[in-house]
Amino acid sequence: MLAFREIQKEFAKQQVQPILYSYNVLKVATKDFHPSNKLGEGGFGAVYKGILLDGTHVAVKLLNKSHQQVSEFLNEIVLMTGVRHKNLVKVKGCSLQGTQRLIVFEFVENKNLAEALWDRPIKSVLLLDWTMRFNICVGIAHGLIYLHEYLQPRIIHRDIKASNILLDKDLNPKIADFGLARLFPEDISHLSTAHIAGTMGYLSPEYATLGKLTEKMDVFSYGVLLLEIVSGRKNIDLSLETNKIYLLEWAHSLHEQDKLFDLIDQQLNNNILDDEAQRVIDVALLCVQTSASRRPSMSHVLAMLLNGVDMEDVSKETNNIHEMEISNLLGFHHVVPNNHGNVEIELSTLDPN
Repeated sequence: MLAFREIQKEFAKQQVQPILYSYNVLKVATKDFHPSNKLGEGGFGAVYKGILLDGTHVAVKLLNKSHQQVSEFLNEIVLMTGVRHKNLVKVKGCSLQGTQRLIVFEFVENKNLAEALWDRPIKSVLLLDWTMRFNICVGIAHGLIYLHEYLQPRIIHRDIKASNILLDKDLNPKIADFGLARLFPEDISHLSTAHIAGTMGYLSPEYATLGKLTEKMDVFSYGVLLLEIVSGRKNIDLSLETNKIYLLEWAHSLHEQDKLFDLIDQQLNNNILDDEAQRVIDVALLCVQTSASRRPSMSHVLAMLLNGVDMEDVSKETNNIHEMEISNLLGFHHVVPNNHGNVEIELSTLDPN
C-alpha cells in the first residue's frame, strides 16, 4: 500500500492538485457508509451517496484495499482531476487518511444506463423512450470525442459499457470509472500491453488477442453499447435461444437477412424514428468491424449519427471476428473473471502460432 507521502509525491509529479477530504467528513456524509446509501459496486470498490456539511450531494467510492486498487485510484485521480466536460463525471477530490483510499465524484441522480435498460421490472426504473436513447448515444459520443481528440495527451477509457454510463436528472449521459483508462501520447500509433483488463463482450479483437490498444478499442466498445441501447438487452445473454445469445452475432445475422429492425427493443412499441434507428444500427456495425483501421473515429461517428454525413456502407460479409466469438477468442488465453463481469487476460499464455 502506497503511503500518504508517496501519493502526494505522485500528485506533484503529475501536477495535479485534487481537493483532499477528511475520512471522517466522508464517513459522516455517507452515514458511516450505510447500506441504504450504497449506489452500486464495481470491481474496484463500492460507491455511496453522501451529503457534505454544506449540503452538497456527492458520490464516494470506497476502494478495496489492494495494490491494484491503489494503482486504479492514482490513475483515476491523476487522469481526471481538472477535466471538465458535460458528458464526463467530474472528480471532486479524494481522501488519503490511513490505509483507506476514497474518491469523491459529483453526484449523478439517475444511477447508470445498465439499470435503466435492464432493471426496469425489478426497480421500476423509468422506461427510456427512443428520444432519450438517441440523446444518450449522442452524449456518449461527445464525451469520447473530448477524450480522444481534445485532451492532450489523449485518453483511452478502456472500459466503455452500460454500467459505466451514469445518467443525470435530465438523463444526460456521463462517462464514469476511469480506473482502467490510459494516456495515449500523440507520437505513437498504439500502446501494447501484456496485461489486458476490461469487460467481456466489449473488448475489441486486436486488444483481446494481441494487447494492441488504440482509441479504436473505445470505438468498438461504443458500437457494442449502441446495439445494447437499441435492443434493450445485454451483449451476452445465456438465457436466450442459441442464435440470440451473442448480440453482435445476432445483429450480423439479421443484417444479412435485411431484418435489422428486429433488433429494436419491443418495449419501445414501435415509437421510434426509423431513419434515426437505422443510422444508430448502421453506425454500431461500422464501429464493431474487426479491422481497427476500418472503424470510424468518434467525430465521424457523431456526424453520421446526427445527419448521416459520409455514412459508409455496412458490408454484409461475415468474415469478421466478433466479440460474440468470445469463447473462441478467450480460448487462447488464461482468463481471470471477477464477480462484476471484468476479465483480465495474460498474454504470456497466447499461442505463438
